[in-house]
Amino acid sequence: MTSLRYLHLDVFTSRPFAGNQLAVFPDARGLDVGAMSRIAREINFSETTFVLPSEQPGTDVRMRIFTPAREVPMAGHPTVGSTFALAHEGRIAVGRRDFVFGLGVGPTPVELEWTGGTLDFVWMTQQRPEFGRAFTQIDQVARALGVEPNDIGATGLPVQPVSCGLTFLLVPLTTREAVDRVVLDERQYVACCDHSGVEVLPAYVFSTEAGSDEAAAYSRMLAPAFAFGVPEDPATGSASGPLGCFLVQYGVVSPAQALRLVNVQGVKMGRPSAIAISIEAQGATVTRVRVGGSAVLVAEGVFRVC
Repeated sequence: MTSLRYLHLDVFTSRPFAGNQLAVFPDARGLDVGAMSRIAREINFSETTFVLPSEQPGTDVRMRIFTPAREVPMAGHPTVGSTFALAHEGRIAVGRRDFVFGLGVGPTPVELEWTGGTLDFVWMTQQRPEFGRAFTQIDQVARALGVEPNDIGATGLPVQPVSCGLTFLLVPLTTREAVDRVVLDERQYVACCDHSGVEVLPAYVFSTEAGSDEAAAYSRMLAPAFAFGVPEDPATGSASGPLGCFLVQYGVVSPAQALRLVNVQGVKMGRPSAIAISIEAQGATVTRVRVGGSAVLVAEGVFRVC
């Protein structure tokens, strides 16, 4: 029997018991993929990360990310949270400003912001956006999400797949109340994706309606359990990069505003999360995508694997 130490963090929050839960195994040497998958299913957080020695020049570590259902090539809250975990472990020296993870999508840099000897904030760089073909069957999308057709397409925005490493179906809704009202019908949603000729994607519903939090967007991520492993995610960094690019692409925010946006997620679940987004562009071309946030360590433990 092998004993493996792990850390439990709450990510995209500065206080415990909010944000998105993450389990980090800072030394996963000796584990095969099957064991990693079984551990992730047992822990049953949105994602669990396994840190391994670097496999690629220019990277500091190799990291594998698992949902309860499958391995994913990149993700936001696991990358931000694992940076905090490695800093806590002393694997990232106090004051170091840059660190590079080797992920399934390739080298992925993060930038670290410190106050004295305490890590305060981490920025993750994501890939430049790829926009898919917009969905045209809005009535079908509405049925799949349990909302009215007129709840969709605020100010004429499309329903569209967007990726900065992972693809999400971005669904703009008119109000925050409509976002909270969404209930995913898996059968209808699978049919909707099939009709549009795409694989079953996680749905990222959001509204740009103003609220007392002054956030640029208020969002939720839902997906059929078989596709992602969890029906809803409290904070989705890998969707927030695409969201920021979408808002820039369709002129919802100005280039100046896009340099620092806040996306609020997880409120409906009782786990409020604040995800920072920074999009840089030259004209209509996005040149840099970053997603950032804080994290707090809430527990440490030992996992026993036969």
